[in-house]
Amino acid sequence: MFSKSRVNEPGPKQADGDNKSWTDMPNSDSPAPRGKAAASILSSDLTVVGNLKTTGDIQVEGTVEGDIRAHLLTVGESATIRGEIVADDIVVNGRVIGRVRGLKVRLTSTARVEGDIIHKTIAIESGAHFEGSVQRQDDPLQQGKKAIAAPQAQPAIPPQPKAAPSA
Repeated sequence: MFSKSRVNEPGPKQADGDNKSWTDMPNSDSPAPRGKAAASILSSDLTVVGNLKTTGDIQVEGTVEGDIRAHLLTVGESATIRGEIVADDIVVNGRVIGRVRGLKVRLTSTARVEGDIIHKTIAIESGAHFEGSVQRQDDPLQQGKKAIAAPQAQPAIPPQPKAAPSA
């Protein structure tokens, strides 16, 4: 009755090979392997001055003064971005002042974009405000990453002697 044996304790019975204690269980504070990271959210009261770069997702609700590169970029209704944005998927609900480059670009009815859009596919909802040019490319993300070709050798043109002024 007062023994320390677990044989008669209520609760689920453990299998012989399942002798894990609560100290062996994974801690919720420790980083666990995960498939996809959650989106980084920049709140509406946050102003970032500088460039942002991630392979993940970003949701901007505040102000960013700089370039953004991401996998999925969502520009919230209260957001303002001044700079170039480059992402696989871009959803603009707020304001962007600068170039937009993405495989899939979507301007919602609350979007305000002042700059050029380079895209593979684009959707512009009725009511969106857009000032700039639109250009379709098969791979708009590669525009800034192309290797710079070596300068071509130009034939040297010898300087022409100046004619002596006639008196």
